[in-house]
Order: sequence, then C-alpha cells, then structure tokens
Amino acid sequence: MRKSSAFPAKLRAAREARGLSQAELAEKTGLQPSAVSHFETERRSPSFDNLKRLADALTVSTDYLLGRVDEMTGTGPRAEQIFRHIGEMSESDQAALEEMAAILAKKSKERKAKE
Repeated sequence: MRKSSAFPAKLRAAREARGLSQAELAEKTGLQPSAVSHFETERRSPSFDNLKRLADALTVSTDYLLGRVDEMTGTGPRAEQIFRHIGEMSESDQAALEEMAAILAKKSKERKAKE
C-alpha cells in the first residue's frame, strides 16, 4: 500500500503557518519532538489520537491534515463542533445559522479593523 504524501506536507504547512517549531508543536501536543519530525518526513504515521492532538494544537481540521480539504482557515476543532449536527437541522435552521455566522464574521472583521 502506497503512503500518501499529503499528511506530512499539510502538517508542516500548518505548523509553519502558526509560526511553531517542531519542538513547540511537540510541547503543545504532549508528543516528543522526534515524533513530529518523523510525521513530517513520513517515517511514521500518527495514531488517530495523535492526529486529533495535532489538529487541535494547530487549530485545523483532521480533514485538512489528511489532505481531504485544502483550506486551513475557517476549520479546526471549534468549527467541527459547531457543524457536527448540521445534518439534523432543517433547511431553514441551516439558513439561519449561515446568516448568523455571516453577521458575526462581519462584526469580528469590523472590530479587528478598529484595532
């Protein structure tokens, strides 16, 4: 079975985007720095628990790290929690959630512009 090169590249990209060294990421996740190095060089693959820890520390989704989505921003554990039950919502509730998210994003953007 051929290994996918998406994970090591996505892990490195997310780590660098957050301005973290391998050692700093290791500290945030409770992993050894050598483990992060091995993941980035594809010498080892993380367990599911370690994949979640990496995603949480980098505030990206596991889907991003696995190469299933390309967007690093707007994802992560908090977004996953918010949208976990979206399939159980009616179309009108989903539309209301989308409107609310747009309003909050606009407020946040305005607040950041004032800073």
